[in-house]
Amino acid sequence: MIEKLKKILSTPEWLEKMATPKDKKASFILTYDKLIIGFLNVQDGEWEFSYSDEFKEQDELSPIVDFPAKDKVYKSTELWPFFASRIPSLSRPSVKEVLNKTQIDSNDLVELLKLFGQKTITNPFNLQAA
Repeated sequence: MIEKLKKILSTPEWLEKMATPKDKKASFILTYDKLIIGFLNVQDGEWEFSYSDEFKEQDELSPIVDFPAKDKVYKSTELWPFFASRIPSLSRPSVKEVLNKTQIDSNDLVELLKLFGQKTITNPFNLQAA
């Protein structure tokens, strides 16, 4: 069971090869129901995640496994598996069709997250581009 969960939450192999764009700046808001959980930002090739004050003050929901400390600002040059898993395989025909219609570059990690990252079957959170 643990290995299956690790596989679901890991970064897909094809996505590991994609670099975080150094010329992109974007912000996302992570929510659960009406609660703002936190903020994901990317700028100058670095991702940053931090929890909202609203989330820090509540005790009903536990922190996300990848981000255990509520008061820490997490930084990485790679998109964390929690967020990366929201992007479907680019080899799926339906995904290829969407990319063709939207003219989004399949190597643009930020635009892929904006396009596909809002909802996922792997967790109950919503991710909205700000």
